[in-house]
Amino acid sequence: MHRAGRTSIGCVFLLVLLPAAGLAGDAATVLRELDDGSLELEVLSRIYSVDREYRSMTGPWSTINLEILPDEEPQLVWIVGYRAEMVGPDGEAMPQSYMCHSNLDRDPTAHREIFGSDLRLTSRLFTLSQGQLEIDFPNGFGLPLFSSEAVKLTTQVLDLNYAGGEAQVRHRVTLRFFRDRDLERSPKPLFAKGVYGLKLLEGHDGYFGLQDGANESKHGPGCLPGHNAANDVYEDGLGRTFTGHWVVAPGREQNHTLVTRILNLPFDTRIHYIAVHLHPFAESVELFDLTAGETLFRSETRPPLEGIGLAHVDSFSSAEGLPVYKGHEYELVSVYNNTSGVPQDSMAVMSLYMADRDFKAPSR
Repeated sequence: MHRAGRTSIGCVFLLVLLPAAGLAGDAATVLRELDDGSLELEVLSRIYSVDREYRSMTGPWSTINLEILPDEEPQLVWIVGYRAEMVGPDGEAMPQSYMCHSNLDRDPTAHREIFGSDLRLTSRLFTLSQGQLEIDFPNGFGLPLFSSEAVKLTTQVLDLNYAGGEAQVRHRVTLRFFRDRDLERSPKPLFAKGVYGLKLLEGHDGYFGLQDGANESKHGPGCLPGHNAANDVYEDGLGRTFTGHWVVAPGREQNHTLVTRILNLPFDTRIHYIAVHLHPFAESVELFDLTAGETLFRSETRPPLEGIGLAHVDSFSSAEGLPVYKGHEYELVSVYNNTSGVPQDSMAVMSLYMADRDFKAPSR
């Protein structure tokens, strides 16, 4: 199978203006066909004005509704990469510290119906944020999508180091994919699942989705009580409420979350790519196999030279992959070291892209 290049660009054959949902629309998309037969869908978000401090998930945002190949007959495509960057109104490079996140979502119910799949999928295809602004799957792997599936791109900005004045910024997001019909051999199919750290808000201390009295020696430490940083709340059906966006007090914090139920593996498989979403002051996040007693992957961060933010977050990419098992227990361990002296918001998310051994291509 061919992979998309970044410098060998053929013709630009589509320019469409799209309104951002509920906001003034100046967003635009351009579809480029590269010389190797791959395609890049580039999307410019609306222009955001940043004139004050905006913490994570509080800055201006917008959503754009997209269709991958609106002028072609519906067909199977393979997504092989996704990247995001901050630019000015005219496309000039801007500091990436304005990046809050870039999310690409689809309708999981419609996707299952088209592909005849029993997989319990989430809507999220990709999330990029400070520290990781690009995803490239290993050569020969891809996410299947039908071109007529509606996808939504949500972008948001922040400024944790506001120094006065006003900045005009926007997101430039690029989705890389192939038409299946253009390939001699289809990629190995991936499916996406997200696992995330949780903090207990209400109810007895325990494990998300497990009855009280679960064995700590088997499952690890239970969820610690925390404070919500936004309206990001989960109920486990057992009288407990959790948040995935919590407040970290000054100092060092280690949080353990049992994610077996969240992961909900349908079968034994392998992880071929891991993208990581963390907030400033995070040091690491780790996916741990409790059954085997071993770390599968530990992502470490690097702060910027100046100010608050994340300059780099480790990701994972492998054609061989990491084995994961339906019958194993897994936990996510995040470490934050809040050196700011004031409470800070936090999240810990791993997006896992795993081999779909039951994939069947749709007939149309």
